[in-house]
Amino acid sequence: MNASPPQLCATVRTFAQRLSSTRRGARLARLLAVERLTAWGMSPRVIERAEHIVAELAANAALHGRVQGRDFLLALTPDDATGTLRIAVSDTRGECRPVIPPEQSPDDESGRGLLVVDALADRWGTEPRPPSGKAVWAEIDQPGEQPKAVSGQSGGQCR
Repeated sequence: MNASPPQLCATVRTFAQRLSSTRRGARLARLLAVERLTAWGMSPRVIERAEHIVAELAANAALHGRVQGRDFLLALTPDDATGTLRIAVSDTRGECRPVIPPEQSPDDESGRGLLVVDALADRWGTEPRPPSGKAVWAEIDQPGEQPKAVSGQSGGQCR
């Protein structure tokens, strides 16, 4: 009798929430991300990195990607199969692509956010979001850290 070994089914979850392109919306994005990642059983180390990344990307969306009356979108997607957490923040200003400034003066009051994202994320980048927007994404690898199973928990726009 030939029995095949059991296959592990990977779970891919997504949390997505539209937020106002304001400082308040950016703050709420950070708080919602921490709540959702905690509910999913992510490690404190991953949650802390993700919190800072979400804070920077959401602040950029509210400040640089803002179009009056348009929201930004926060999406969190942990992939159990690859052990990766993907964070994406989308806004409606597709022509404003984020770049790390070539040099920073210690007196500059802004421009360090992407340096934080670059330092904390394992990978990050942008992709177009038709018809006129963009998504800035960052990924955090979680080698050997699989989220704990949390049953019966949902909230926001979980799918």
